[in-house]
This record gives sequence, C-alpha cells and structure tokens, in this order.
Amino acid sequence: MTILCVRFQLPPMYETALPGLLGLLEEFTPVVQALPPDGALADLRGAERYFGRTALELASVIRVRALALHGVDCVIGAGPGPMLARMALRDARPGLTRAVAGDEVREFLAGKPVVALPGVGARTARTLCEYGLDTLGRVAAAPLSTLQRLVGARTGRELHEKAGGVDRGRVVPDAVSRSLATERPFTRDELDPGRHRRALLSAAEELGGRLRALDKVCRSLTLTVRYADRSATTRTRTLPEPTAHSAALTTAAYGLYEALGLQRARVRAVALRAEGLDPAEHASHQLTLDPVDEKVRRIEEVADRARAKFGPRAVMPGTLAA
Repeated sequence: MTILCVRFQLPPMYETALPGLLGLLEEFTPVVQALPPDGALADLRGAERYFGRTALELASVIRVRALALHGVDCVIGAGPGPMLARMALRDARPGLTRAVAGDEVREFLAGKPVVALPGVGARTARTLCEYGLDTLGRVAAAPLSTLQRLVGARTGRELHEKAGGVDRGRVVPDAVSRSLATERPFTRDELDPGRHRRALLSAAEELGGRLRALDKVCRSLTLTVRYADRSATTRTRTLPEPTAHSAALTTAAYGLYEALGLQRARVRAVALRAEGLDPAEHASHQLTLDPVDEKVRRIEEVADRARAKFGPRAVMPGTLAA
C-alpha cells in the first residue's frame, strides 16, 4: 500500500486552501498529484524507505498535521496503485484510513458494481449488466474475448485488467493553480434531469464569474456526476475557444451532461471544473455580429460588478441565461 488518495474536508468555496495542504503532503514526498477542489494522490514509496514507516503510519501523521496546522480533517484511501487508492477512499471515514493490501485486491473488487470502476460510464455499465456482468468479480471472471465483443478491443482489455486488480496508473505531479472547480450537491438523491440542468447552470455561472474576477479564461471544461452508490462519471470537453463567458460554459456543461445519456440516474451531486487556465489578455476572441451575444456579455459585466459590491447572491443563478 504505497499510494494514498487524500480528500480534505474543506468547506465549499475554500479551494484556495488546497495548495497549502498539498505542501503538507510534499513534506513526505515530491510525487503529489492535485485532485482539485479538495483532494490529492501521493506516492509514498520513497517516503516509506526514508522515514522507516508504512504508508498507513504516514497517513496517520498526515491526518494529525492537517488538523493541527490547518484545522482540516481528511479521509484517506490507501492501495498499491492510484486506481485502488481512489476506490478505497470511497469506503473511508474521517479518522480512519481504508487500506487495500496487495493480497486483498481481488476480494475488495469482487462484490463492487461495475460503475464503481473509474472510467466506466453509465452506457458501458448498462451494456455489461444486460449480459449479467454487474459486478467486478464477474467481469474479471469473464473471458477477455467476450468483453472485447461487448465494449470493444481496447476498452475490453482495460476493463478486464482493472477488474482483476491490475492498476497501471501512476501519480503525476501537477499544478493545482491551473484549474478552478465548483460542486452542487443535492439535498437528496435527485432523479429530475431539470434539476440536474439547473445545478449545472448555477455552477457554470459561478465558474464564469470566478474566472472573470481572476482575469482568466479556460481551455476545457470537466463534468463530474456523483451517484447515490458513491460511484462517479467524469467527462472532459475542449472548448471551441478559451473563454470565461458563462453562456459558453453553460452550453459546454449541458453538452457533456446530455452525452452521458443518463436515464433515471440517482444523482447525489454535479461538479464542474474549468481547466487549462490562461490570462484573459492572451486569449483570442471570435468576433460576432450577434447583438444578443454582445448584450449578454454587457449584462455579465454589470452582474459581476453587482456581485463584487453586494456579494455572490446579488444576482440569482439563471438570470443571465434567460
């Protein structure tokens, strides 16, 4: 168990605290990958040798330091690889690290639904379930040729390996400042697509406002949908041009959502992430003769000034897209 997946219990809108918490992890290892807005992966192989402690012991130290120095609790999953550490995190609780040892991997995965595997979306899960492959244990036991006929050669091979506990991922150090994120949780597991879309509209408008406040534009948008069974689907789309325009972000978010093809999915939360941030002055803007587009941009400027003066609730979500 050399990889930790850490999720800090940050209050909403406190993403700016993440760099300091990443610095805490970097006191143990330079191989830290940010998972904004509130998480990170850490490869402790070198740290185990250097400090003479196991990953579980180091996880306890990390938790204590996060509480003592930052006043933030965390949940931690540990495993032989990044995929298994992420999956272990879903079973973790504050104050207790969920660890999956190398000889426990198959047993850990066997009873989990196929949607619990990172990278398996609702469409692939439906295809597998139609043939009785509804758990990772059954997927691992299925012939590789069968999986490849159902979901394609490459996807079938990757699915077969992952379901069998083969984790080829690695921790890639990155920079948290290259992205912004926001999440919209529901008070109960939500089935209504209309409510899903309203949550995405609110999230896109918030991201647009934050980008404009920072004088930044983003190159791509990532949607994460979290379900009632604690699984999640993540999709990313490159934008036609770098933007901080709320309407463009909303359109991209809706497109990502529709592409998932969700049917009566019990959704617990939706999250949007603006990635590939650049200074707005370095971005080109496609000229348009559409007066409606220019009107919306002017309204955005007024709304931004209102939010800066009276607070984030000065403009109700959705009014700019009306």
